[in-house]
Amino acid sequence: MKLPEKILNASEMFSKVPGIGEKSALRNVINMTKWNQDDLLAFSDAIREMASIKNCAECGAFSDDELCSICTDVHRDGSGQICVVETITDCLAIERSGEYRGLYHILGGVLNPLMGVGPESLRLDKLARRIEEKSITNVILAISPSVEGDVTCNYINELLSDDIEVTRIGFGIPMGGNLEYLDSMTISKALENKKRM
Repeated sequence: MKLPEKILNASEMFSKVPGIGEKSALRNVINMTKWNQDDLLAFSDAIREMASIKNCAECGAFSDDELCSICTDVHRDGSGQICVVETITDCLAIERSGEYRGLYHILGGVLNPLMGVGPESLRLDKLARRIEEKSITNVILAISPSVEGDVTCNYINELLSDDIEVTRIGFGIPMGGNLEYLDSMTISKALENKKRM
């Protein structure tokens, strides 16, 4: 049985979402054919608007404007702290814990020379500039514990001057675990028990 092109095209797009294979994509699209026209158009508009999502010019988080709400918060800006994370989802996970009230810097990954990811790929020059401009005294490295994460943390620690306190969260986070999959209590404890590098 040949399905209409519109269904096949929608299914192909759905299958690009991580964790959704061909069968799941087709099942979702067929289920969506039962939606009313207003819901389908609203869904379509929401997806279309994603094309105009911006990244904060300072930290790299998603934003509607040039700077995100965290970077424009005067209390956070004056906290003297910056938390360095790999991804936006790591930032969101820490925010859910409610324990941290400073700035963020999203690297976009970790050092991995085998995959061609060097210091220039991770916005490390911008991190150093922000630390100097914002008079940051405490850098928290909230990078997932892995070989690449350890290398990245050591690189950042060497990059910064000795008068900046560099700590790394770690208590409660399993080796090889990702922040985005941890519950808020585990992240909260990890932030409480960070250690100086």
